[in-house]
Formats: sequence, C-alpha cells, structure tokens
Amino acid sequence: MKPAPFKYYAPATVDEALARLAEHGWDAKVLAGGQSLIPMMNFRLAQPAVLVDLNNVAELFYIRPSRDGGLLVGAMTRQRQVEHDPLVAERAPMIHAALPKVAYPQVRSRGTFGGSIAHADPSAELVAASVALSGKFRLRSRRGERWVPAEEFFVGLFTTVLDPDELLVEVSLPPQPPRSGWSFLEVARRHHDFALVGAAAVASLDGGGRCEVARLVFFSVGDGPVEARQAAGVLQGREPTAEAIGEAAETAGEADVDPNSDINASAAYRRHLVKVLGQRALTEAFERAKGGK
Repeated sequence: MKPAPFKYYAPATVDEALARLAEHGWDAKVLAGGQSLIPMMNFRLAQPAVLVDLNNVAELFYIRPSRDGGLLVGAMTRQRQVEHDPLVAERAPMIHAALPKVAYPQVRSRGTFGGSIAHADPSAELVAASVALSGKFRLRSRRGERWVPAEEFFVGLFTTVLDPDELLVEVSLPPQPPRSGWSFLEVARRHHDFALVGAAAVASLDGGGRCEVARLVFFSVGDGPVEARQAAGVLQGREPTAEAIGEAAETAGEADVDPNSDINASAAYRRHLVKVLGQRALTEAFERAKGGK
C-alpha cells in the first residue's frame, strides 16, 4: 500500500523543526529512522498530515561523556553507532548488550536511539533499559525545555508525555555507583524477533554485602515498561542469596506483572518467563556487583 497524502518538511536545525511542530501540532509526525513509522503509514495505520524529517538535523547526532561520568546520546544517533561505540560499552554496558537484540543490523543502521524511545513500543529493549538505568530525557519545544525521568516518560501503549510541539533531543544515562551490577535478558522465538518477555536488572550492594538498590524492569508484559517494585522491596536490605532472589522473582511473577495472552504466548507462560528471567537477571546483576564492576 501507499501512504495517505502528506506535507513534507526537512529542517536543518532543531529550531526549524520545533517551528514546524508548533505550527502544525497534532497533525504533524516526526520522522527519525522511520523503521516503525513508514510501515505504519504504508498500511495507513498512521496518517499524519505533515511529516517533519529530522535526518538533516546534524546537532542531534552525537555520543558524549557527561561530566558526572555518565553518557549523553543525541536523539538521532543511529542505533548501530551506539552499539559499536567504545564509550557506550564503558559507561553504559547494559545498552551495549541490549542493542544487538534490537531487530536486524539493517534496521539498526537506520533506526535511531531517540526514535525507539519516543515510539514507546512496550516490547522495545531501549525503553526498558532506559528505565532500569534511571535515564533522563531532554525535551524541547519553542516554549523551552524540560528534563523528564524515564520512569515518568512512558504513560501507556505507544504513548509518552511528549506534547505535540515537543521533541526528544537527548538521552542522559547516569553513571552507576560502585559495587553495582546489571543484566539484560530476553526470550524470543527467533533471534531478532520481538521478545516474548525481557528483563533489565540493576543492583548495588552496601558495605556489608546487602542489597542497597535493586531495580527490575520487564518488557513485553504490559502497555509499557513494567517495573517490579514489590520484587525489589523483597530484596531491600537483605543479603542477595539464591533464596532471597528466588523469592523476589516469584513476587515479580505473581504481584508485579499482569500480562495478556496473544498469538505468541499465553499470560501464564509470560508469568513463568518473568519468574525465570527475573531470577537469572537479578543473580547476574548481583554477581557483577560483587565483582565491583
């Protein structure tokens, strides 16, 4: 099929893009990598009257170290570039591990870091990873700019807090404290397919070897990233033994998620995967934390 008719703009600066969005509001859609939007337009699942193409906005393509030891990524940076950047591997190893699981190399060569996040697919790896890592997003409009924590950015199925005249321009990933670890796991029918269930975990230990912080975020189990807060509460202040981690994973599957059944998996199977992946991810995260890396 072919898309419905639309007006096309290709601004060269963020200010030009924001002017177009302010002018057209809800009638406009932003084109980043186009790996999701263009197929939706071709099937007429999306019919924007105006398309604002960001591919000429050079100021949105970058990977930089932040002053606090974290990482800053421009929204239009290609996923393939982020995947192979040594600074990402050093400062955000979870992102480095997650990106090879995103679709195929051909898709990642066009898909953008910010575009995947703004699309807010509940099965997207970068969405869950940004929440688990306590990322923040810089949003700009002609009215000004604001920073939004990742956990507050996603509000529903393919829905975020972005206003129609706003752009996601930058992703900030903070440094992880000492004695911290991470894990990123997923189960899919085939490599590069959307995950049936995925888990992103971050854990840190206090001086006595007890759990100081545990964060466990699942994807493909709801309308957005699902943080297992009750599971994390089970571990708080406890030594992360196999028994404690198993109890937390069981809590995640029974109390934190409420998955649906679809043609790919039943709700019961997804709950089972939440428990299995939750236990494996937490175990791996705490093992890395004990190693001090």
